[in-house]
Amino acid sequence: MTLWTAAEIAQATGGTVHGDFVVDGATFDSREVEPGDLFIAMPGTAHDGHDFVAGAFEKGAHGALVSKTVDGPHVLVVDVTTALDALASAARDRLSDDAVVIGVTGSVGKTSTKEALYAALDRSSRGKAHRSVKSYNNHTGVPLSLVRCPRDVKFAVFEMGMNHSGEIAALTRLARPHIALITAIAPAHIENLGSMEAIADAKAEIFEGLVGDGVAIIPEDTPYSDQLIKKAKRHARTIMTFGSGEADVAPLNQAPASGGGTLITARLRGGRLTYTMRQPGDHWVTNSLAVLAAVEAAGGDVAVAGLALAELGGLKGRGARHRIKVGEGEALLIDESYNANSASMAATLKSLASEQGRKVAILGTMKELGEQSARLHAELAAHVIAAGVEKAILVGAETAPLFAALDGQITVHHVENTDAAIGLTETVIRPGDAILVKASNSMGLGKLVDKLAGGSA
Repeated sequence: MTLWTAAEIAQATGGTVHGDFVVDGATFDSREVEPGDLFIAMPGTAHDGHDFVAGAFEKGAHGALVSKTVDGPHVLVVDVTTALDALASAARDRLSDDAVVIGVTGSVGKTSTKEALYAALDRSSRGKAHRSVKSYNNHTGVPLSLVRCPRDVKFAVFEMGMNHSGEIAALTRLARPHIALITAIAPAHIENLGSMEAIADAKAEIFEGLVGDGVAIIPEDTPYSDQLIKKAKRHARTIMTFGSGEADVAPLNQAPASGGGTLITARLRGGRLTYTMRQPGDHWVTNSLAVLAAVEAAGGDVAVAGLALAELGGLKGRGARHRIKVGEGEALLIDESYNANSASMAATLKSLASEQGRKVAILGTMKELGEQSARLHAELAAHVIAAGVEKAILVGAETAPLFAALDGQITVHHVENTDAAIGLTETVIRPGDAILVKASNSMGLGKLVDKLAGGSA
């Protein structure tokens, strides 16, 4: 099915057509252009997308959205950024009344939960689900994800992120979700927002865009649940909670699964479900509960969702697991290199404790913690020790307080950058190790993962 015609793009954006075309995809990254795509020439601080239009056509783009006349079929608009938002709004408008739109945000686990939710809904709808890819969750990523949404989907899942107050409010009003899910509240971006209460308020902005019989899904196991519920009541007709205790969706029993992961019997609003969460760790148990709450709220098949969770693989940078060659043997490499804050660090270290073999932690700086950075890094020491880590490599100047807290308790190295950490791995890791790599993405520890995984067994 055609994604957009030139006439539809022009009508949505107020632009003019120069050379008729149809497209079945869209991107604003010239490196991602596929044959048949619409190339959106976004302005930028470092590069202007118009400089890459010719290359996009060479790679097979069928048309371009531009604010300057170019060679090749295009829709000419006054401002490309404004036009992208307008096209995104038109994409949302054309979805059928039966389609269910779900917004996902949170300080921890939003991308992983979004991917798991998509897998569950795509399976139950036989391929009629859509989601934002990668971490396209900001002021350009969410509109692009909407523009990419096929007109005949049954379920659409959009991730929404923020660095400052007010950002999610704008995104949710564009996406207009029927269901809004918050995964967790943690001190991510506290440097910009100032307090945990402010972070909770910023995440709760997602409820402002709810439409129809709006459903708000809220984590039970957070000190800010009452704050979130109070905000949700202003916009949602139904509020669901997930987590422990009296939450609407909660585990009744859980135990290690024979093939890895966790076997869970959960209480849902509509009954019980026993399923396996393939990805290991308590944090993934919680993520799975959030997924089931959203599937149930969306009218999806929770039994099929359970099957999808049992088959869910790890994501690059967010839990992907590699068997790597080390000397004459192998080691387990757990890739959590894309994102980090104190809550996700604690969760993944706890999960590391259950792995077989000697525990090695390669941990980088947690960014955007402001004045609390030194304290929050130092407090990770207790989690490192509790996980049974025997050797650690700490990367970045901000991890110095953690180094000081661990020094003398375990073998620990402190280096300034990823290249130095890569050099150390040759002498630190050995066959049989379970190695966790985790940091904020800007630390570049994905490069270390790629180097080690190049020796995958």
